[in-house]
Amino acid sequence: MDQPAAGPAAEVLRPFLGRWRGFTEIASSPWGPARTAEAEVTFTVVAGGHAVVQSYHHRESDGAHLEGHGMFTVDAAHGGTFWYYVDSIGQTPPAPVRGHWSEGTLSFERRTHDGTVRHSFTLEGGVLVHTAELRLEGKPAFSPLLRSVFRKN
Repeated sequence: MDQPAAGPAAEVLRPFLGRWRGFTEIASSPWGPARTAEAEVTFTVVAGGHAVVQSYHHRESDGAHLEGHGMFTVDAAHGGTFWYYVDSIGQTPPAPVRGHWSEGTLSFERRTHDGTVRHSFTLEGGVLVHTAELRLEGKPAFSPLLRSVFRKN
């Protein structure tokens, strides 16, 4: 996917729109062992095309699940895509983060009380991949946190 032209969120994120199903590989971390979960994400146009809502859900084999919702908007005046994301873990971010496009990948860095999470969204050949890497507070490098692979439903 090439970097989209500037415009409303619905135009910029058009390739993401719709319902996607796949799996999420969750890396071993201080919060649990490595595991895989069935996952689904939906991107929906809202607010007359000025925003796109992301709804994510995964369910693990033991019944544990995670739900998250994000909102993407575009800063028409200064460029860039904003993302505000909240999930059922309950770490509410204080503000949206500004993302950037590079070679067809939309990337964001979110700061949490645990450290920094770097997210990337890439769409290539009909496959949407969302990766997240975590750098814990006081640590020098990022480590894999999750990798979700989706195909459009």
